[in-house]
Amino acid sequence: PCPNIILSLFPYPDYQQPQTQQTPGPFPGYTGPQGPYPGQHPALLRLDEVQREIVTLGPQVCSYSGLQSDREYKRLERELTRLLLEVDKVETEGRPELQQARKRAAGEVEGLLRYLEGNATHPSRLAIEELTQEAQRLLNEGVIGPFRQGQAQDAFEISEELVEAVQDVSMRLAQVKTGGSVPLRKARYKALTRVCAVQEILEGRVRTHMLALPLSDDTHEAVQRINQVMAQVSGARCQEVALLMGLSGRDSCAHLARILTELLVELDALDVSSNAAVRNYRKQVVEEINGLLKHLDLEGEGEDTHRYDLAQNDSIREIEAIRGHVSVLREEVLRHGAAGQGTELQGLLTHLDQVDTGRNPCIREARRRAVLEVQALITFLDLWEALGRRNPGPDEPPPHVAVWRVLSSLCNLQAQVLGFDGKRADKSYMVLEELLTKQLLALDAVDPQGDQGTKIARKQAVKHAQNILSYLDMKTDEWEY
Repeated sequence: PCPNIILSLFPYPDYQQPQTQQTPGPFPGYTGPQGPYPGQHPALLRLDEVQREIVTLGPQVCSYSGLQSDREYKRLERELTRLLLEVDKVETEGRPELQQARKRAAGEVEGLLRYLEGNATHPSRLAIEELTQEAQRLLNEGVIGPFRQGQAQDAFEISEELVEAVQDVSMRLAQVKTGGSVPLRKARYKALTRVCAVQEILEGRVRTHMLALPLSDDTHEAVQRINQVMAQVSGARCQEVALLMGLSGRDSCAHLARILTELLVELDALDVSSNAAVRNYRKQVVEEINGLLKHLDLEGEGEDTHRYDLAQNDSIREIEAIRGHVSVLREEVLRHGAAGQGTELQGLLTHLDQVDTGRNPCIREARRRAVLEVQALITFLDLWEALGRRNPGPDEPPPHVAVWRVLSSLCNLQAQVLGFDGKRADKSYMVLEELLTKQLLALDAVDPQGDQGTKIARKQAVKHAQNILSYLDMKTDEWEY
């Protein structure tokens, strides 16, 4: 926890003032060995001034989420070091009471310095920075570099491999452990919002490919200008990715937002009422611009406590309630082998799909995990029911029988995985992982002998085994929102 910041302007209640002689004026007099002092002792007055500065700096230190190399870190470190020197200069005249007051002030400053350094160098903070840099490298090579090298904006496409790589980074970011630390949660959330925004931009680009020019200039007098705006939007997309990922030191999100807003105003002023195709074309370009604008207010994202402190978030509460219901259903299935919960579980999936995640990637990850929990139970029930209905004929090919034998083993193992509530270091986890891996090897050894049905069944069984392994990993990765 952040060091306790004493908010009182006179934070030394244990200090007992010696006997005083009253002097005229509004302050009680103090007569020490060096002579009379009106009001408090000078040492206490100076320590009170230091304490006021601690009260100002404390919240800044406790919410700081950057690294040691950041300018803000160096400023805070410099200010705290200065305060420590100021405290050290306070003369205590050998008096234990004043020495105790000075020691307490020094302890508070040193505590803030340790807290500042501890968060900036925490392994999770360094992991967040490493993943951020990985995303920066991917985007620099796949999007920003080609754009800055002057390649024609229509000449390169964003690959699905790049989108998947960025998505992988965002998932690993969401799984970084924070231990409840406000600065670490804040750093993770700020990194996630930017990576997820970029991911959404890239996914939109993959869906539409590069902005094509669907209409020729002679279609309508407004088309030429719409085409020019579209080209500007393509450039703005690359600029926005660079801004969000901290790869552009020249522009700002506010500046790009003004440019895009001006383009919207210009498009709105075009008279295209006489041509439905051109109207639709303009509408698509407007949607592209609005899609970019919604991500340009992220510069201050993460500063609000409620954004990353999700314990009281309504969406998280809703997800947790659904998970609790899934847990009850899972216990029923594992104890009684009950069937018929498929409809109820599908309803829970629909409910999860309707949970509002906003733009919060941590809520999105919490929902994703809840969905996987529901899906794991559904697939188990489906396999359990399929095994119960199975009625093999005498002519069933031996390879097909072998695949079903593995599926029967997987059903038993999946029941154990569903009921597993341990850690990766547990022996039971290692046993489950080893047994699932053996089933994959058994499937790999099945020779379909050209039978198409066996090929399909083996492929589905492999996927099912891999999904069980992934689910086991998810249950034991100790993720927290």
